Amino acid sequence: MFKTRLLSGIVLVIVLILTVGNGGGLLFGFLALISLIGLSELYKVVGVHNKLPGLTGYLAAVVYYALVISSHMEYVTLLTILFLVVVMAVYVFTFPTYRAEQVMTVFFGLFYVAVMLSYVYQTRMLADGAVVVWLIFLSSWGCDTCAYCVGMLIGKHKMAPKLSPKKSVEGGIGGVVGAALLGALFALAANHWAGADANVLHYAIICGVGGMISQVGDLAASAIKRNHEIKDYGKLIPGHGGILDRFDSVIFTAPVIYYLATFLAGTL
Repeated sequence: MFKTRLLSGIVLVIVLILTVGNGGGLLFGFLALISLIGLSELYKVVGVHNKLPGLTGYLAAVVYYALVISSHMEYVTLLTILFLVVVMAVYVFTFPTYRAEQVMTVFFGLFYVAVMLSYVYQTRMLADGAVVVWLIFLSSWGCDTCAYCVGMLIGKHKMAPKLSPKKSVEGGIGGVVGAALLGALFALAANHWAGADANVLHYAIICGVGGMISQVGDLAASAIKRNHEIKDYGKLIPGHGGILDRFDSVIFTAPVIYYLATFLAGTL
């Protein structure tokens, strides 16, 4: 299993380097694709991935990404209202075929998966996005690695014993501190080798906060799986599970990094 996780992890990193590094249409297409896959995984949990409510969710995600690529984000509120109306119309006119939980998951999924993941692209499109976008992955996956190491060494107090017995408070703190340190080191490296003008303190703050939020994302995904008694959302990434299993923390971290970066850069 370790070898499988390692190999698939290497492939995933290569894919990210190619898509995130190039940005533009390639990254946009990649995010749109994994958003639809992630939606399918979530909808499968409640049994609507291949049914009419699920189809409305996929359509809404496609329309949302069309708004993103065309820079018409002012219509997102309108899309939200129309999507809710359509989903509820499906619910009432097919009653009692679907349960309220299924319909709510369809509506929730658009924002939990598609909207949140789109912020990877939106961060990449910032003025300094070619550098800042990597903080999303550095803070989420870096925090996870640091939390695991610190938790294994000195973890004693359980963070969420009923949800994730192996996670400790010490590990959580170590993850946040480790993410902040990685952010500072990344800023120094970017300034030295890439000629960037990264503020070391800002990058440390961004990654530290991103690390805190990433743990919420990780636990949230675990909570949904435990509620429905499943181990993984899918099997797309060997050794890691599905898109939601691998990108659960990135989903929460991406918008936080985007808004922190724009705020600290003085563009808000």
